[in-house]
Amino acid sequence: MSQYSKHFVTFLSLSIVVLFVACLSIPCQAAGTSPTTPLQIATFECDITPPLGSPLCYGHVAPAKKIVDPLSARGIIILGSEKPIVILALDWVGANNGAQDVWKKKLAAALNTSVDRCAVHCLHQHDTPGVDISTNAILKQNNLNGIMYDEAYVEDVMQRTIAAAQQSLKKVQRVTHVGTGKGKVEQFASNRRILGPDGKVKIVRFSSSRNPAAIAAPEGTIDPYVRVLSLWNKEQPLVALSYYATHPQSYYGKGGVSCDTVGLARSIHEKQTPGVPHIHFNGAGGNIGAGKYNNGDPENRPLLAKRLAAGMKQAWDTTEKTPISADDVGWKSKSVLLPLRETLDEETLTNILKNPKARLTDRIRAARDLNYLQRTQAGQTIDITRLKLGTAQIIHMPGELFVEYQLAAQKMAPSDFVCMAAYGDQGPGYIGTKIAYTQGGYETGRVSRTAPEVETVLMQTLKELVINNE
Repeated sequence: MSQYSKHFVTFLSLSIVVLFVACLSIPCQAAGTSPTTPLQIATFECDITPPLGSPLCYGHVAPAKKIVDPLSARGIIILGSEKPIVILALDWVGANNGAQDVWKKKLAAALNTSVDRCAVHCLHQHDTPGVDISTNAILKQNNLNGIMYDEAYVEDVMQRTIAAAQQSLKKVQRVTHVGTGKGKVEQFASNRRILGPDGKVKIVRFSSSRNPAAIAAPEGTIDPYVRVLSLWNKEQPLVALSYYATHPQSYYGKGGVSCDTVGLARSIHEKQTPGVPHIHFNGAGGNIGAGKYNNGDPENRPLLAKRLAAGMKQAWDTTEKTPISADDVGWKSKSVLLPLRETLDEETLTNILKNPKARLTDRIRAARDLNYLQRTQAGQTIDITRLKLGTAQIIHMPGELFVEYQLAAQKMAPSDFVCMAAYGDQGPGYIGTKIAYTQGGYETGRVSRTAPEVETVLMQTLKELVINNE
């Protein structure tokens, strides 16, 4: 062997040894796998209190005369192995039709995700702004400017809220566990629809009542529990998300801007858990209110808030934690076209809208009806989504939904922790059950824009999202 060959063999032998040692220092990884993506979240909050003089409740009540309680926008961004999931809760009475479109497009663009992975919900307090951008455009075409909401205020709210969401991504937090707990809320919720012997609605028990018969009647069908879902980094709680089905207002319509019972309860719970942001969602409370336990006196607002906060505390104190990773997170979305109510007539609505002698509130309602009618006839769908966090499922629904849908979803997955946020796109108005449309009453009368067949559509959608919970 030549001297050159000997040197080459020695070099080759040393190279193999070095390569072997280097390989020993590399962590073993199974073929075909990639490093586990961490589960992370970011939370954000923004003050959205309107200026004095702003229209409230779509312009159906007195404008803002004083600020009783501040309003806020609160959201969470969930970061895992797929595109971000963005969920936003607003202290508004509603963000409907075009407002949903704009919010989701802006959030998706700013946070590098898709529109169908964004959910926007309102808590439905009545002494707050009601925003419907596409209906507002119809009103402006009929020289009804600035009567539904303050446009400059809404644009400012969107800009600041989205800026807060973007800023929150600089402080993402690792999630290792999900917590679930529920607490019973005493003497708050009651069903608004009291039936007579003939099976028809005899009494409509609104959010406040002084009717002795309404007060004496049973609570009726409700979901008595507030559910609290929490995310943790080991022993450190990062955020609490709560869900409770009821109309939130104790009294309203006098110009006093307020986050009302649910917002006050949220604040109470935040004080009990310092440093843990709390995001609240209204469940399927379309036919639920506080009328059995609230006569409309102002002192009942903090009393009802304390009762809800007590339920939140019980849910927090009984929370059970389980490990969670990005692989345990799932998001499903289904677009639905809800059946239209036959009573919606374009010519009739247009005549009301264009009649300068008609009541202003009737013209506003006609514009809202007309807008939803035209959008639906054009095939404009509504996204219903479901977030899976381990054994917890959160369903995001449209409209002022009847509580029966929430109870049905829970029965579909009895071993899971099922929460529901309604009051997403409230373009459809009240969404009752099929039988409710035969019973009469306020909710399934003029203020519902969906046909009785809506139950079939929504129940099938829930089955697809909840039972098939991969």
